[in-house]
Amino acid sequence: MPESLSQALAPHLPFLRRYARALTGGQISGDAYVRACLLAIVNAPAIIDRSVHPKIALYRLFHAIWSGTQLGSDVVIDGLSRQETTAQQRLAAMTPESRQALLLTTMEGFSDEDAAAVMGIPAERVQPLLSDALAEIDRQTRTRVLIIEDEPLIAMDLTGIVQELGHEVAAVARTRTDAVEAAAREQPGLVLADIQLADGSSGIDAVKDILSGFTLPVIFITAFPQRLLTGERPEPTFLLTKPFDPRTVKAAISQALFFNSTASVAA
Repeated sequence: MPESLSQALAPHLPFLRRYARALTGGQISGDAYVRACLLAIVNAPAIIDRSVHPKIALYRLFHAIWSGTQLGSDVVIDGLSRQETTAQQRLAAMTPESRQALLLTTMEGFSDEDAAAVMGIPAERVQPLLSDALAEIDRQTRTRVLIIEDEPLIAMDLTGIVQELGHEVAAVARTRTDAVEAAAREQPGLVLADIQLADGSSGIDAVKDILSGFTLPVIFITAFPQRLLTGERPEPTFLLTKPFDPRTVKAAISQALFFNSTASVAA
């Protein structure tokens, strides 16, 4: 890959990996598609459209590869967990475009026009797809949510978002100890976890403790997502950036419950 092209694409790779795992349901499958994308670029650098922004070109290529393999394809991705295999089957059984549009415009920050360019569809189709995605969120199974967050205003915002989706807030915890005790007591169906907590304890450690007792989906929230997207250890499937767009939280909650994805954090 030419050095200038590598430099142009490198800043966007951690976020493409985040998007890929949210779209496919896990780190293994998401990273497999990203590797396939990078291999295609290495083998044929001209495959990247240099006439558009590098982020749009990179995501467009990723979508071309993902769309060409995820529906009725003979391509096999080695090492998929049973959870990820199930997620792939569920995606294959339904129209995935609404989730793509929602994730691209909320989690990844694309405009409607740029999301359409990535997906290869007319721009006027994006808003109807977003409406379909929000309707799908409303149909998700209701659950009880544990919020691990030490900032009162952020905790209030998350509480409102959770309740708007029709879920119940089981508890709000400000420390690792409080979080573990609340999880054992309330048995939530989903956790929203900050990383740095009130007493200096770690939300990551709190999640590890919780997952040692039972399995449930986890969404991490941090102002520094790059710290958990190093590729040097197992990483969370769902990772949101502060400050967050409420639509991003809604999208992540929907995806996490759809895939029933647990956090992947180093032991």
